[in-house]
Amino acid sequence: MIKKKLLSAATAFALCAVISGQANSDVKTEASYSPVTYSEILNDEKTTGDILTYGMGQKGQRYSPLTQVNKDTIKDLVPVWNFSFGGEKQRGQESQPIVKDGVMYVTASYSRVFAIDIASGEELWQYNAKLPDAILPCCDVINRGVAIIDDVVIFGTLDAKLVALNRKTGKVVWKKRIAKYKEGYSITAAPQIVKGKVITGVAGGEFGVVGKVEARDPKTGKLIWSRPTVEGHMGYLNGKENGISGGEAGKTWPGDLWKNGGAAPWLGSTYDPDTNLIYIGTGNPSPWNSHLRPGDNLFSSSRLAINPDTGKIVWHFQSTPHDGWDFDGVNELISFDYKDKNGKTVKAAATADRNGFFYVLNRENGKFITANPFVSNITWAKGIDKNGRPLYIEEGRPGNPASASKGKSVFAVPAFLGAKNWMPMAYSKKTKNFYVPSNEWGMDIWNQPVSYKKGAAYLGAGFTIRPIFKDHIGSLKAIEPLTGKIKWEYKNPAPLWGGVLTTAGGLVFAGTPEGKFLAFDDETGKILYKFQVGSGIVGSPVTWEQDGEQYISIVSGWGGAVPLWGGEVAKQIKNINQGGTVHVFKLHKSK
Repeated sequence: MIKKKLLSAATAFALCAVISGQANSDVKTEASYSPVTYSEILNDEKTTGDILTYGMGQKGQRYSPLTQVNKDTIKDLVPVWNFSFGGEKQRGQESQPIVKDGVMYVTASYSRVFAIDIASGEELWQYNAKLPDAILPCCDVINRGVAIIDDVVIFGTLDAKLVALNRKTGKVVWKKRIAKYKEGYSITAAPQIVKGKVITGVAGGEFGVVGKVEARDPKTGKLIWSRPTVEGHMGYLNGKENGISGGEAGKTWPGDLWKNGGAAPWLGSTYDPDTNLIYIGTGNPSPWNSHLRPGDNLFSSSRLAINPDTGKIVWHFQSTPHDGWDFDGVNELISFDYKDKNGKTVKAAATADRNGFFYVLNRENGKFITANPFVSNITWAKGIDKNGRPLYIEEGRPGNPASASKGKSVFAVPAFLGAKNWMPMAYSKKTKNFYVPSNEWGMDIWNQPVSYKKGAAYLGAGFTIRPIFKDHIGSLKAIEPLTGKIKWEYKNPAPLWGGVLTTAGGLVFAGTPEGKFLAFDDETGKILYKFQVGSGIVGSPVTWEQDGEQYISIVSGWGGAVPLWGGEVAKQIKNINQGGTVHVFKLHKSK
């Protein structure tokens, strides 16, 4: 994905006097704030009065036990208020809100944070990061959310900084540079709070960066440990070298290619208290041209299980060894339990990979359990072996350019944007199904010679995305995890690029680029509710209760990677409206 230089938009707002890089000083103080404890964060998936984690629980299941809005009452869902992010910064809005003490904390494009009073929909404060002109984000100027702990909210910026803001005022408590943006680093994922540490990754794999996962003190920003995600690079614990990241330099990489190996953990993490492990995925190896780097190229396109106390990699599972299609392994690994044939509880985890296969792993040790395709016409592999390794179709790999200017082009399915990209799926404890936003598309891809240059795109490949079917690209699927059986499917004309929420009320919520906010019957896939929000949805819905009422919220604003890199697909969606709005709903009360 070749990067274009993105200039920061003007920061003038008609209704809010905001200085770039500072919080609005006209702060309302009606909200009653209480410090967020780690005990509250641990119990986030069970409590309903707030949302304290990205994923609505550290396991990332995005399941709510609330039932007030259900299959019978959903017809009475109505808008409560809308909140506009305003200004000229109407780009992709991929945020998931956090809610505490009647206040919503939500990020917006160009590294902005807003605090909104839920009762009134009024702004309490906003913070604009002062971004340099030369930022190098891969896939739009998005941000996916904040972490919350004690009296601060913490988020990452497009120039690779981590910023902690006072919850009440929006003023900066601390700010740390995580990496050099001029080398291609950025941060777009929501941080995660684990055992009193704030956990972050980095983005920038297309620039030949070296991926890393880090833990910091949320009170000060001080680094506790740093774990590189390319073998051979040094990790640190409490300021001291802590051994290499699980392998010798160059062991699964030729020559010095490991020095700029990519494998950026750009999507963030989940955490399972039962195993005391952070689960985080890594991106593509650099460069895309796989003929330049024979070998498995650890730890690219993998899921990693990391000890939160030391940063040690406990186990890894590589879904696409020697990746040649940009099939990042970053997609969320969601913990769930099931009973085996002997009635024993298996601590499992599932992930829907960009490569088109839905995997179930043992989350205690990373052992492979099963994998099944969840999109059609996969061309790069004919299946997965008993150890979880793909059975490659050699003619499905783009050709070696060698001394030529261009290698043999192939049509590969799925496209590099993935059978499922960043958009988070949901797991229902009620139906035991996963609800997966996916896309049915392929790409013409070819390799080219390339050499590394700091701060420049490091691909060695060209591509054009094409739809597979005439009537749809997007597909929301209800998947039985162990069999891979698709229980139902909703087909959407445009690609799906937003997250999913499911509830004990028997509902599945999702949005579309066409601006439709939809609620489905979790057992049949029947659409029970639809509302046109006025701009494309690429955010993740959430739900909570306040004063005895269940609220549901979604952020809208079309953007992300699809309109930038979608090829023929991008042409089909060129008329979809951009925006930047928070929408909040609850049930209508009859008098």
